[in-house]
This record gives sequence, C-alpha cells and structure tokens, in this order.
Amino acid sequence: MSEPFKVALVCLGNICRSPTAHVILEDRLERAGLSANVEVASAGTGGWHRGEPMDPRSAVALRDARYDPSRHRARTFTADWFAEHDLLLAMDASNHADMVALAPTVAQQDQVRMFREFDPELTNGGADGTDLEVPDPWHGGPDGFLQVLAMIERTTDGLVAALPDLIAARHR
Repeated sequence: MSEPFKVALVCLGNICRSPTAHVILEDRLERAGLSANVEVASAGTGGWHRGEPMDPRSAVALRDARYDPSRHRARTFTADWFAEHDLLLAMDASNHADMVALAPTVAQQDQVRMFREFDPELTNGGADGTDLEVPDPWHGGPDGFLQVLAMIERTTDGLVAALPDLIAARHR
C-alpha cells in the first residue's frame, strides 16, 4: 500500500473553521471508504490557541449535526507542514498568504490552495472572482457557526469527490 495522501486544513487559530473541516472531512472519508488512503490534520497560522479544544460554539454546531468534536486540540502551522502534507487548504486569503510565505521553496507554494475551490456552489473554483473565503464566525453569534458548518459540509463533499484525481496526480 502506498503512503496515504495527506491533507491539512488551516485557519487563523485552529479553533473554529479548520477543526470543523477536519472533523467533517474525516467523517466523509470514512463514509466514502477513503479513510485508509487519506490522512487529515488541521492547524492555525497563529499559535496562541495551541493545545486548546475547539471553540465551544463550533463544538456545539458540530455536535448538533451529529459529529464528534471532542478529540480536537489546536496546533500551529509551520514550514514543516509542507514536507508532511500533500495538500494544504487555507480557509481565507490571509491564511493563504501566511502559508505561502512559509513555503521552504517556490515549488512548495503550489501545495497551498483555498479550501472553497472545492465548493460545488462556486463556478470555476472561484476563477471567476467568486469569494473563496470561509468567513470567520468567531466574532459573531451561533448563526455564523451554522452557516460555516453548511459551507464546510458542501465544500468537503466536493473535496472528497476530487480526491481520487488529486491522489492520482501525486503519482504523476
């Protein structure tokens, strides 16, 4: 068996968006029978939440949707993640820029993409200028967390559908 394809999901603090995507992606991979072929991690570009659990509002939104958020502990994205992962998905443009700036080589910058490029509600993966950001719900109320959850669920479905091609491209 070949090495698993490794996907990392990255937001600012790794307590809202990226851990939500992490939990949902692991669920969808299990359902699709791909969990043995794909490993998932998440991190934040800022390190101030390192070791903390998920934001309680994110955890409630996930629990209410029948996911298990209990295992999450925040981690910090570092340049080492480029060597350890095949695909690095940023939740917003600021995260994307921070990640690209940490890339050890120019070639490794290509590992960084926007998470919502896989959102089936967007056309051309946002190439038409569509907003590719997952909004940060941290400053808002519960509705923002539910909206982000729905956006992440549908984008994750698009990502899982694209994974066989992404895995095959790694071997070319």
